[in-house]
Amino acid sequence: MKYRYFSANESGHHRRLFFKHIVVLWISSVMLLGCGNSSIDEDDRITAETLEAAEKIAGIKLNSNERKKILERINSNSKTYKNFREQHLNYYSYPSVVFNPVPPGITFEHDQKPLIFSKVKIQRPKNIKDLTFYSVLQLAELLKKQQITSLELTELYLLKLKKYDKKLKCVVTLTEDLAIKQAKKADIEISSGNYKGLLHGIPYGIKDLFSVKGYKTTWGTKVFEERIIDIDATVVKKLEEAGAILVAKLATGTLASGEKWYGGTTKSPWTLEPSGGSSAGPASAVAAGCVAFSIGTETNGSMVSPVDICGVTGLRPTFGRISRYGCMPVSWSFDKVTPIARTVEDCAAIFDAIKGQDSCDNSVVDLPFNWDAGYNIEDLKIGYHSNLFDREEKGIEPDEDQKSWFYSRRPYIKKVFEIFKEKGFDLIPLDIQLPHKGEGIMMAVEAAAAFDEFTRSTIDDQVEDQKWLNYHRAHRFVPAVEYIQAARYRTLMIQKMNEIMKDIDVYIEMTWSTNWSTNVTGLPIVVVPCGFHKNGQPTSVTFVGKLYQEAKLMAVAKAFQDATDYHLEKPEGFD
Repeated sequence: MKYRYFSANESGHHRRLFFKHIVVLWISSVMLLGCGNSSIDEDDRITAETLEAAEKIAGIKLNSNERKKILERINSNSKTYKNFREQHLNYYSYPSVVFNPVPPGITFEHDQKPLIFSKVKIQRPKNIKDLTFYSVLQLAELLKKQQITSLELTELYLLKLKKYDKKLKCVVTLTEDLAIKQAKKADIEISSGNYKGLLHGIPYGIKDLFSVKGYKTTWGTKVFEERIIDIDATVVKKLEEAGAILVAKLATGTLASGEKWYGGTTKSPWTLEPSGGSSAGPASAVAAGCVAFSIGTETNGSMVSPVDICGVTGLRPTFGRISRYGCMPVSWSFDKVTPIARTVEDCAAIFDAIKGQDSCDNSVVDLPFNWDAGYNIEDLKIGYHSNLFDREEKGIEPDEDQKSWFYSRRPYIKKVFEIFKEKGFDLIPLDIQLPHKGEGIMMAVEAAAAFDEFTRSTIDDQVEDQKWLNYHRAHRFVPAVEYIQAARYRTLMIQKMNEIMKDIDVYIEMTWSTNWSTNVTGLPIVVVPCGFHKNGQPTSVTFVGKLYQEAKLMAVAKAFQDATDYHLEKPEGFD
């Protein structure tokens, strides 16, 4: 079949990439009967023999009379699938079935209060190069007081990106012309008294899954090395409205998998070893002081991995907080947009600017984010993921696949526990055991639906890393019934997690230990550096919060970060 692109314009009819979206009845038979040829003629009609073979996938057994009676309907459905394929559904057409992470009966605060950020006292440094390791709030204060200009800051970051990308492989495309134009505009606005807020004039980079008008969007594969999706993603628009300056599109692993892309393998500035992925470039660039902040994504670990390895701070908000419009989908019910920065409070400023509804992504909810940098956390109840630690105290060895991971991180997490105990908290043990039943099949099926047209073409054979492509191929054969069953089990996990967390506000975990569970249930997390391994690689701690309660979650993470200085450390050789 011929692979098609679709055109883009401001009204929402966008460049034909290749995507088709999940339609339950369509998935049902497509998954059962295979991808096949889209035409339905005599040679392609489903026969009783074909149906009998497909029964093994569906886990049912029909007799010959039953097969005969349903064959007409199955072949009729096949014509419907052909019609779907011929429509070339817009990649930005989201499924009407939207994931809801909220257990029944749970309510949330709806009043937006004034945001309160820390007051910063800072002066322009003698060496302007020092600015690249300043926090967003520090840079904002200097810009607001006009001690620095956005243009000189932007040129400084562009210089570092050009210089250090040879080592880090974190840049896909410099957006230099756009950045200079935006910076000059920001300086005029600020000098005339039209200061927009904390991100005004601040340079940032964005993962190359997001589209930006006039610039390439490659998704980490050479197949799309020269492709332009000529729209601005919602996040890009919101950051422009906030006055932020886009200096670069940053590396992602091939089709949002890992840290290896067609330009090389993105490195951590701490060790010059692989940075983790797939938000590889965003984390690496922030860690090296090549951007003030960045935007990544997470489906299951794409932010957590590089933020942990690169020693920066990352926020994964509650599912549905930020529009994914203009971003490559991996899985509509799992994908989240993630701010990455030097500090928790930087992430709060970024999150405030990009959260909220647009007219495109139907998963986004509009709930308040009442950030208060001076929030007193004393009355909050803090728990910890006790499974591994309590087993250790009882002399029970971790599983073999957990040993190296647990023992290497254990001392750092115990120090985190001690800091909160010294603050007067009686940490509450949480035994987090969710009834996992293969619900991850949802993620893979949604990815297969997103990449439907691509899979049915021959272009997918040209992608460098075939791992995800094989997932797409395999999960076309998942019966729709099983997809729905997985969704039902996911509801049970949401309810179970709600029960586990009912008496606490935030819990502390060893990074990765409940990452899958919190992604499945849509919970927000903050990942914060908490030490360095002997080889110089950073390590991190993860704080997990309740749905839509990012402000409390981040207040706890900020309290830890204020008590430590890991986030202030700089990798050598990147000044």
